[in-house]
Amino acid sequence: MYPKEILPGIDLYLICMCLAVMAAIIVYRIIADKIKIEAKLQNLCIFTAVGAIIFGYFSAVLFQAFYNIKENGGEFIINSQTGATFYGGLIGGAAFFLLIYFLVGNKILPEEEHKTRFFDVADSAACSIAIAHAIGRIGCLFAGCCHGKRTEAWFGIFMQDLGYKVIPTQLLEALFLIFLFVYLFLRVKDKQTYCLQIYMCAYGAWRFVVEYLRDDYRGSTFVDFVTPSQLIAIAMIAGGALLILLQRRIQRNDTSAGTVTVISDNKGAETESEDEEEEYDYDYGESSGKSEDKSE
Repeated sequence: MYPKEILPGIDLYLICMCLAVMAAIIVYRIIADKIKIEAKLQNLCIFTAVGAIIFGYFSAVLFQAFYNIKENGGEFIINSQTGATFYGGLIGGAAFFLLIYFLVGNKILPEEEHKTRFFDVADSAACSIAIAHAIGRIGCLFAGCCHGKRTEAWFGIFMQDLGYKVIPTQLLEALFLIFLFVYLFLRVKDKQTYCLQIYMCAYGAWRFVVEYLRDDYRGSTFVDFVTPSQLIAIAMIAGGALLILLQRRIQRNDTSAGTVTVISDNKGAETESEDEEEEYDYDYGESSGKSEDKSE
């Protein structure tokens, strides 16, 4: 929509991408401090996230290149016109983050905070991803990509490259993600969890529906009426549901382990109390050891 450079090599799309990264880091820091994630673990997450963003960008371009194979006559082409897809960046970035998070965490965090506090990190990450994603979609609006179908309705936005008005799916998605971010942030503030799972399920459902409003080339799948993004959306929803079950199972196991510990501690206390009672001589009101000393 506004592809012109503001400064040499800098346009509104690039500015939005930079703002998205900055917002994600700031939000993560705020939430991580609020829920008291250890400083060393925070730093691990931030440095790993920076690497994940870089790797995720290349993954996004790679996914888009696969999307474009049919449009390019069966050729796999990566150039300045290839573009990038959010799903590709999310999948590649998440895979990179998890790999480095656990590999490096095992070496520098001997007390395994990165494992015990994984879902706290996930809740923080969900809020960061949501706000970054929202700002990124505004960048898509400026760039003119990811647009909707042609419309003459009052809410349509004129696209310079196309020459007609379209449904502003980028703006609709940005608004949806802003509301989702606020909801997730409030959950964390209220010390509620499952934020990453909610993001995955909610965005997956939204993306599946909004794909029907999109009019840019989305690639093709073995199912004619479903786009690649919709298939990934289904997988995203399923993944979110599985993570909910996994987190609940871990929490139940932790609770059970805590209960066993309490019971064993109580038993130990009872045994110790019984031993003390056996040593006590009720005839003298003193311990049996002391009464022997007096008799001597």
